Amino acid sequence: MSRRVLITAGASGIGRAMAEGFAAAGFDVWITDVVAASLADCPDTWRKTRADVSDEAAMAHLFAEIDAEWGGLDVLCANAGIAGPTNAIGDIDLAEWQRCVSVNLEGAFLATKYASPMMRAAGQGSIVYTSSTAGIYGYPNRAPYAAAKWGIIGLMKTVAMELGPEGIRANAICPGAVEGPRMEGVLEREAAIKGMTRDEVYAGYAAGTSMRSFVTAEDVANMAVFLGSDAARLVSGQVIAVDGHTENPDPKV
Repeated sequence: MSRRVLITAGASGIGRAMAEGFAAAGFDVWITDVVAASLADCPDTWRKTRADVSDEAAMAHLFAEIDAEWGGLDVLCANAGIAGPTNAIGDIDLAEWQRCVSVNLEGAFLATKYASPMMRAAGQGSIVYTSSTAGIYGYPNRAPYAAAKWGIIGLMKTVAMELGPEGIRANAICPGAVEGPRMEGVLEREAAIKGMTRDEVYAGYAAGTSMRSFVTAEDVANMAVFLGSDAARLVSGQVIAVDGHTENPDPKV
């Protein structure tokens, strides 16, 4: 029997790279996303559901579908997230804060809430959370995002302790600066705030790592596939950065 993985926000970026990695490893893949066009662009061999991870009714329905069609779930990649506002703390609207925390943190909670009973019934499972290096360091001008990503670390540590005796592992991946459209938006917004060019901000991020490099979605996906595999059978409760070793979380040139 093939192993089964659900990846939230799996139609693009890191999520899609995870889906491709798990598929290559022989997993049956189910993805969610809020962008219908991105879902349609994914392989027909993947099961696809349009869902907002912060909507509890939608998540309950999704997991009922998974249980009905698959009869269980082996790996959950709670990957959905949004960048949120890039602004000084005094200029962030409460609605912006709430939306960022809702998608990034509450979405991970809801996915865990509904995946855990299936994993408990099977006596095994692996939950892989996508946090961020913003979940390890403070990030100026990114308060809602950093708060949510720190929250994911606390959620993961608690889930690892709570569900570990039942054979369920939980770990968090902390990507650094990942090449792609989302990071481009962050670079442009930070450049505007700091009075710098996009290239200067990019160089600052790269210089803030000991390996002087951004990472790719595939780098993050490779770690997720490892954590979902039997090779990681006793790896749990861990915060694993895939970031080229971040030295300076406040990039400067």
